[in-house]
Amino acid sequence: MNTLKNIASQVLGLPKGKIQDTLVRRETPEWDSFNHLMLISEIEKKLGIQFTMAEVEKVQTYGELKKTVENKTK
Repeated sequence: MNTLKNIASQVLGLPKGKIQDTLVRRETPEWDSFNHLMLISEIEKKLGIQFTMAEVEKVQTYGELKKTVENKTK
């Protein structure tokens, strides 16, 4: 999942060391609603997967995002 961490770091403008499973959207100013959609879009484009709207809305932490991506890339 290093690719996912790279995408998140690039889109959110955070160092890779700050991208941890416990990173929470509502507590991370850089992870606003616009950047959330940009993050999802980049993941879909670079990993060739599609999220449902329910999945997009459900993700509240990097750990949840990682788990969702892992389930889609199995």
